[in-house]
Amino acid sequence: MKKIKKVVIPAAGLGTRFLPAAKAQPKEMLTIVDKPLIQYIVEEAVAAGIEDVIIVTGQSKRAIEDHFDRNIELENTLKRNGKAKLANEMKKIAEMANFIYIRQKGPYGNGTPILNAKHLIGDEPFAVLWGDDLFLGKEPRLKQLIKVFNKYGDPVINAVNIDNEGTKKYGVIDGLQVEKNVFQLKTIIEKPGPKKAPSRIGAVGGFVLTPDIFEILEKTPLGKGGELWLVDAIFRLMKKRPVYACRVDAEYYDIGSPLGWLKANMAVAKKQKMKI
Repeated sequence: MKKIKKVVIPAAGLGTRFLPAAKAQPKEMLTIVDKPLIQYIVEEAVAAGIEDVIIVTGQSKRAIEDHFDRNIELENTLKRNGKAKLANEMKKIAEMANFIYIRQKGPYGNGTPILNAKHLIGDEPFAVLWGDDLFLGKEPRLKQLIKVFNKYGDPVINAVNIDNEGTKKYGVIDGLQVEKNVFQLKTIIEKPGPKKAPSRIGAVGGFVLTPDIFEILEKTPLGKGGELWLVDAIFRLMKKRPVYACRVDAEYYDIGSPLGWLKANMAVAKKQKMKI
């Protein structure tokens, strides 16, 4: 089985829930205490063994590329001011992984950036992490997903426990539990509400996928809102092979919302034992 070395991070969204803050800067660059959100996501991927980070961007996302690039002038200035340690930290940001940037092209929808990366993935399994999700736990969330993939050899989706309100916000999984925190999916019901939800486990925040998803995405008709949805392609994939869900051991923060961003800042500050 091929090792998972690549991750696709879609980062082309407009960040409308953070306007006007996201008007000129990418929402992925919003800071969580002392680092932009997307750096946490890249660090998680690298800790899980990822070598190539493919970031799918759009207009006004140049700051992401600049952040993961070397800034020699800044590094030299820090060194001259006796801050060699900080200069080295800035250098390491650019050296964490091989960074590849592509512009999103095609219909709206979260399936499009995945399809855009087809030529870079080839015939390898790969990971997908969203640019506005943060998971905090002892073991990286992606590492937990990869462990399940390595055991079963089939696609794995990220899952978390949700409450009644969560059944109105997320897709809810219906599946057969095959081991602790691992389920073979029967289906995912999109935002069913508490009365119709088959479980209190939501499909949230990332995937490990196999390259056969690309052919299916290419043939998947546009869905809700005239957009290309990854979950629609996964439904089709489930008819051909097993798909698993891994309920990860981590706290989930939806940074796509201002409240989630505030909660994440508090959680990270507490974890770093900062005075709030």
